[in-house]
Amino acid sequence: MDVVMPQLGETVEEGTVSTWYKKVGERVGPDEPLFEVETDKATAAIPAPASGLLAEVLVPAGETVKVGTRLAVIRTGAPGEEAEGGRAPPGSPPARAPAPGSSGRPAPVESGASGSERLSPVVRRLLDEHHLDPAAIAGTGQGGRVTRQDVLRHLERQQGSPRTDPPATAAPAALASPGAADSAADRVVPMSRIRRLTAAAMVRSAATSPHVLQAVEVDYAAVEAARGARGEAFRAREGFSLTFLPFVARAVCLAIPEFPHVNSSVRGDELVVHHLVNLGIAVDLGLEGLLVPVIRDAGRRSLAELALEIHRLAERARRGALGPDDLAGGTYTLSNSGSFGTLITAPIIRQPEVAILSTDGVRKRPVVVEGPGGDAIVVRPVGVLAQCFDHRAFDGAYSAAFLRRVKEILEGSDWTAALP
Repeated sequence: MDVVMPQLGETVEEGTVSTWYKKVGERVGPDEPLFEVETDKATAAIPAPASGLLAEVLVPAGETVKVGTRLAVIRTGAPGEEAEGGRAPPGSPPARAPAPGSSGRPAPVESGASGSERLSPVVRRLLDEHHLDPAAIAGTGQGGRVTRQDVLRHLERQQGSPRTDPPATAAPAALASPGAADSAADRVVPMSRIRRLTAAAMVRSAATSPHVLQAVEVDYAAVEAARGARGEAFRAREGFSLTFLPFVARAVCLAIPEFPHVNSSVRGDELVVHHLVNLGIAVDLGLEGLLVPVIRDAGRRSLAELALEIHRLAERARRGALGPDDLAGGTYTLSNSGSFGTLITAPIIRQPEVAILSTDGVRKRPVVVEGPGGDAIVVRPVGVLAQCFDHRAFDGAYSAAFLRRVKEILEGSDWTAALP
């Protein structure tokens, strides 16, 4: 059975095999992690498509290939049918076993090229980003080939030492800013894999979509009443606190059918308006970066179901346990900075989506409310919802009307009745 490069997202066209978890000649079980893939959208462990013996590895770790490319071959069948005494059955292709004394990693496919042509795209990008000469790095790959790990180890050894950029890239003295040069006390910290993928995705999105920011203030009194009435029972039953985020998620899902273009993707000169709301939830991984797991068909889920799924996906993301399906297919994204007490955040759109909503900090504030006896000043929990949208997809009036509807749902719903 052939193992091919999967598609992790609608617009993903290629991926990098970052790690092989199995060596050639080893058995692999069904759904057991076989290799790891990096794309500009996600990093995921890919399970074996079938049980059998890993007979061939056609694409080594560090190589970037198109979706659908054959990566490896699994010979299926019972253990006794695959080999006897370490030998393949008659008529079957020989397995490529690791060389004696090797690290046990699958041997890379030798392209016959030399110099920079023998470097994978991932390695070339790392070298370019850090202004490194591949000739100065000891390669541990086949034939002395420089691998991604070789580059990362080289960068780690440079930490704490001044970095010298090639003269050709040095800025003119008149343009150099004070403190731009590294000092002996500076540290060079290589970006993690997820950090690099996050950075690349953010740069691409900022260059692709004309971002526009709009924000509304929301009175969370109705939400706070529900949390006060049901929060303790929810925590005792589920083991975690009921935050504001599931309420915002539910309000967004209720408002999108009235404003369907918010839940769409740009494809060339077309706008693909999605039928289902696949809600992305940005999960912070600290300095490592962030991941955006997706709640599929979120519009059909209740408030309690959304709370449970948000918590489950966030926990899996922080444990590194997300699979490819958890990260693919998002149509609208929520970014939650409110736990840090932020006032307003302008998030970057997750391509190819056209909008993203930030939920910022909720604080008690004096507000003016209208009552039967006239205006009164009362203390209410107030927070900002800030949406960045792609101006190619719709205009400010459409976005503002959507935000107003989300605000109306959050302020006017009986959330206590919506919780068990």
